[in-house]
Amino acid sequence: MTNDLAMPLHAAATAAEATSTFGLTAHPVGWIALGLFVLAYAAVIAEERLRIAKSKPVMLAAGLMWGLIAWWTARPEGDASPARTAFEHMFLEYSEVFFFLVVAMTYVTAIGERGVFDALRDQLVRRRFGYRALFWITGLLAFLISPVLDNLTTALVMSAVILAVCAENPRFVTLAFVNLVVAANAGGAWSAFGDITTLMVWQARKVEFAQFFALFVPSLVNWLVPAAIMHFSVPAGRPDATAARTPVKVGGFGICFAFALTIAITVAGRQWLGMPAAYGMLTGLALLNVIASRIERKERVYALAQGQPNPSRYSIFRIIANAEWDTLLFFYGVFACVGALAALGYLELASQALYGGLGYTWANTAIGVLSAIVDNIPIMFAVLGMNPPMDHGQWLLVTLTAGVGGSLLSIGSAAGVALMGASRGLYTFGAHLRWSGVIALGYAASILVHLWLNARHFGG
Repeated sequence: MTNDLAMPLHAAATAAEATSTFGLTAHPVGWIALGLFVLAYAAVIAEERLRIAKSKPVMLAAGLMWGLIAWWTARPEGDASPARTAFEHMFLEYSEVFFFLVVAMTYVTAIGERGVFDALRDQLVRRRFGYRALFWITGLLAFLISPVLDNLTTALVMSAVILAVCAENPRFVTLAFVNLVVAANAGGAWSAFGDITTLMVWQARKVEFAQFFALFVPSLVNWLVPAAIMHFSVPAGRPDATAARTPVKVGGFGICFAFALTIAITVAGRQWLGMPAAYGMLTGLALLNVIASRIERKERVYALAQGQPNPSRYSIFRIIANAEWDTLLFFYGVFACVGALAALGYLELASQALYGGLGYTWANTAIGVLSAIVDNIPIMFAVLGMNPPMDHGQWLLVTLTAGVGGSLLSIGSAAGVALMGASRGLYTFGAHLRWSGVIALGYAASILVHLWLNARHFGG
């Protein structure tokens, strides 16, 4: 589930502006720091081969990079306070995202534990849909659910549905998983809650909550174009019937309602009270704890009635402990590394080369392609750190391209990486690559639709 303060990631631009005067891009300190970042990211890409958690190299690189900056500014007769101020800005930004993600992950895990996702899967299984119908239904559900649950969680939930129904048909699973990645990423691009990058843009106040909906049609086109072409390769027929039935446990629907209320509180607090997003999410965590207490009492009464003298306790804190901590700490490493590059002045150079050389539209299009190779989170954080003077239409464009560009390759998004692990070898880098040309057509079409449909948002 899951990339502030009163003026959240606006601090990223402030920190970058304040610390770019370090001017260490042509200094050995800057070169060493940049080399550390490159090595750390290479280790992340080779995560499976090296068998290390992706958070470890970026956290280590972040510590060394900021240590170098602090050492250089604190030399004899130096002043370490600018380095400290820049780090504090970066850390406060991460803290906001951290608490947002912890609560979102907790809700999603709690909903899954109560059997809600399994019940959804069983509903699709029992209705005896054919392969082509399942291709479109799972894609549409991914597109519509990811704006709320985020693209990674949505892809995992819908992949479980596909494997439960159609695991005996490898060809269909491959096509359906490619479709899932594109649909989940496209759905996540038109909502502040759909992806870490959209969350970052929203919290930076570059795009307000309701303004993301302007990307609905371009995002829909991004999914529909490749899906329509892939449709003709989906096998005919239907999977074998199954009698699977999983009941929703007590409190499952209550948790879903509390999650919806939490999102409403978060949006209202942000838009009308001026409070950071973490305020609404942590308030929602309190609601979840109230529901958890009610679930625990009911399950305890039931267990005692069944003759179990020491029933296990239902605890939200146990669910929080099972959150994806490697991902959360990876985000810290990314924020800290990119923040250090901004402090050294590298983002200022990149902004001049990219936006000054190509122009905003082509630069933002290139940002999306780059996000298919390098994860979109550091890419978007870097753009926010550059803080180019773009109009509203261009900020919407880079939000779109960074969100959907990762679909071009299986390694370009968290959804794609997760499905490669969940597919039992049926969905691979090569299998996705075969459809990258078709996906690129959808990528180009979504940009053209945005430029045409949202022309009013662009400056003269």
